[in-house]
Amino acid sequence: MDHSSEKFEHEKLRVLYAPWERNLDRLLTPFEKFVRHQATAGLILMFTALVALVLANSAWGESYRHALHVPISFGFGDFVIAKSLQHWINDGLMTLFFFVVGLELKREFLVGELSSLRMAALPVIAAIGGMLIPALIYFAFNPADDAARGWGIPMATDIAFALGVIALLAGRVPKALISFLVALAIVDDLGAIVIIAFFYTDKLVWSALLAGGVITFFMVVLNLVGVRRTVPYFILGFMLWMALIASGVHATLAGVISALTIPALPRFDPHVFLERLKELVQKFDNSFEDGASILKNQRMISTLQAIDKGVEGVEPPLQRIIHVAHMPVAFCILPIFALFNAGVQIDFSGVSDTLQQPVVLGVSLGLLIGKFVGITCFSWLALQLNVVSLPSGVSMMHIAGAAILASIGFTMSIFVTDLAFGDEPLLMQQAKFGILLASLLAGGIGYYWLYRLGNQKPS
Repeated sequence: MDHSSEKFEHEKLRVLYAPWERNLDRLLTPFEKFVRHQATAGLILMFTALVALVLANSAWGESYRHALHVPISFGFGDFVIAKSLQHWINDGLMTLFFFVVGLELKREFLVGELSSLRMAALPVIAAIGGMLIPALIYFAFNPADDAARGWGIPMATDIAFALGVIALLAGRVPKALISFLVALAIVDDLGAIVIIAFFYTDKLVWSALLAGGVITFFMVVLNLVGVRRTVPYFILGFMLWMALIASGVHATLAGVISALTIPALPRFDPHVFLERLKELVQKFDNSFEDGASILKNQRMISTLQAIDKGVEGVEPPLQRIIHVAHMPVAFCILPIFALFNAGVQIDFSGVSDTLQQPVVLGVSLGLLIGKFVGITCFSWLALQLNVVSLPSGVSMMHIAGAAILASIGFTMSIFVTDLAFGDEPLLMQQAKFGILLASLLAGGIGYYWLYRLGNQKPS
């Protein structure tokens, strides 16, 4: 290499890039982005839940509880909906959370960890055990009366919290274990959605339910005839949400139903787009003027706009919406939900009595013991029957560690608590106390378990 080449290479190393320019070199798969966002959101959720607990048990506790019940109404003509601020968050904002969950479900069943029977078998079987055993444990402590309605509370897994704990482990766990945990949590979410639809539904208003069915039919037709613009789906999705509010079915299911109708096919064929992109890049190169402002170069701007339109058309609407919606949901909606739902008032002088309450025992032991036993035992049994095989680099000890982290049931468990005990404030407080206790212990134990496992040398 001559002197001039060495100088050029040296100068190249000194080039400074702005943070947004560095992003051009960062290529993350949709799954990697999902895990990264969820892990960060889990850490934010932990902080927000702590803030809610501090507020509820501080001198501002009364103001905090008053804010939860501030009435807010909206409507037009004779149609008026009046709910408290907390209910608007749980029935309104959380619909967007369920919309993203529905999108993730659809993607996983199409191309993800649940896209084939072989890949899905282990997380599905593990998730079934992780839902069945916690419900049975809860029933053992609360077999009758109003408390029995809470059997669905310990069945859920909070993927954001679990991945937040894994993020603290800094690469000490196999990547295949993260995939297993994500798939398990998504099956868990599907189970929770089914439970909400069939077991936590108020008295049905059949006319409104019929209207919701008609709206859903039109959304499916839009998909089948090839409509790839997202605006019509959002308009019909909002109409579906309004219909389900009036029907008695929980309105958040509108988010899941709408998500399942979003097209997963692009407008443009990738091969055609690739050929067109080559032509546009050549045009961009030919119209480039070194040192001149791009605002003066109309050919370059029109070429960029054509590339942008092509990129939008070749990306499936399903993936594009996930990319756009995931961060607002993870970093805004879920923390707001935690802030307005995790504020449990704790009587520190009577903690020992609280711990003996059947609802607290059913929820906390259902999550902490039920999840661990259900996921681990069902996975082990499936392995012994040669129905499934462990992912590469994953042992049963890793599965057990993931089972402990799956005991963190924060978001979905609190959501189901609101549905089960909305008219029973005392039972709701007890259930939330059990959720927070189990989630705290599961996070600490799961972290320690996988941390120690990561230190062990392979045999």
